[in-house]
Amino acid sequence: MYISRVEIDTGNRQKMVCLKDLGAWHSWVENLFPDEFEKGERSRKLWRIDELGGKKYLLLVSHEKPVMGKFGLYGVEKTAEVKPYDAFLDRLKEGEKFFFRTTLNPVKSISSGKSSGKRGRVVACLSVADKMAFLKERAEKNGFALEDEGFYVKESNFELLRKSGKQEVRINKVTYEGSLKITDVELFKTMLVTGLGKKKAYGCGMMTVIPMRQ
Repeated sequence: MYISRVEIDTGNRQKMVCLKDLGAWHSWVENLFPDEFEKGERSRKLWRIDELGGKKYLLLVSHEKPVMGKFGLYGVEKTAEVKPYDAFLDRLKEGEKFFFRTTLNPVKSISSGKSSGKRGRVVACLSVADKMAFLKERAEKNGFALEDEGFYVKESNFELLRKSGKQEVRINKVTYEGSLKITDVELFKTMLVTGLGKKKAYGCGMMTVIPMRQ
């Protein structure tokens, strides 16, 4: 596993025009792995856009090592970093506490009022309470615990996705920050490399963690 990042060249208007929607971002991520195109096999990648110190970065977790030169398509020259991720994952232990950040696509099911047993209509979580509940309800099954006052919604917006021949859609993206405790290390490691929730191909599902000082 690898974890990578590159500063996005936001000062280049032409590049930013090209990154006009989530489909363009997805294509950039896929283009970092040209060998997969040749083989016709695409592995799962997790990615998101982060902002730090007034600069924006593309963060990426992948099974394969991305091609460094491909980061320059929309990234700032010589800012790309690629590091092995496995050693960090192997050091994780149950009971450890971390600061975390994740961007998710929170949704909920609305009952149709019928007793057919079928799942209700799936809609975006719009209220802060629903967004918070979405993550809280998924913590245990993914190997971590959250305290009610230990995390919050940092940012929330809808982003455009265009697909050829299909109607434009807007994806609900919510960024959470806070603290967590590992309760099942194997489930937690799996979540870090496979993601959480839906729309993973479009910048959702990736969680990053930083150890808290004991």
